Amino acid sequence: MTLKLGVPSKGRLMEKTFDWFGAHGIDMGRAGSEREYSGAVDGIEGCDLVLLSAGEIPRELAAGRIHMGVTGSDLVREKLPVWDSQVTEMAAMGFGHADLVIAVPDHWVDVETLDDLDAACAAFRARHGFRLRIATKYHRLIRTYLRTHGVADYQLVDSQGATEGTVRNETAEAVADITSTGETLRANHLRMLSDGPVHRSQATLFQSLTAPWDDCALAAKEQIKARLDLLD
Repeated sequence: MTLKLGVPSKGRLMEKTFDWFGAHGIDMGRAGSEREYSGAVDGIEGCDLVLLSAGEIPRELAAGRIHMGVTGSDLVREKLPVWDSQVTEMAAMGFGHADLVIAVPDHWVDVETLDDLDAACAAFRARHGFRLRIATKYHRLIRTYLRTHGVADYQLVDSQGATEGTVRNETAEAVADITSTGETLRANHLRMLSDGPVHRSQATLFQSLTAPWDDCALAAKEQIKARLDLLD
């Protein structure tokens, strides 16, 4: 059985992944045209490249259909309920940095911290009769984070599009989203809470804990670890 290594199938994330492995002596490339979702790995015996969307890679790792995969650490934590029993981090790759943050409107001058947000949620419900809405794609991460910090009386509303625009469009009162520079938040008159990010994400090489590891796959893994200078 060959080791199946999943990497992002397009864009800068794919290019940076190829560059990162290439810098460690592992050359990658597409097997054919851009419409083909398979690739080749030079320098590692018994390794097949599988091109997937970054959002699919956590699921494929958890299902054991790929042995290793490159994706954002935020996606693994959001998509896998018990991620640390399904995958393990092998290497942070130093690119694809983004912070998952909670942001509120600029004019909420009294809301700076999570404690302030909790008070605002209670006041909002008392005044309007329904819970304050926070738009996000990251329901699991945000729900866990807010529960841990004692924030109540809110509801999460799903946003798969331009999350930052939901406050202006009056479909949410606050947002929780990924940001690299904060510029989109500022352009929409939103301000991050001062407590810091919910999660600092970056591209990470993960190993599946559920995939079948025979001698061939294990040998390929050891070759990869040696090239990446990963010690047990």
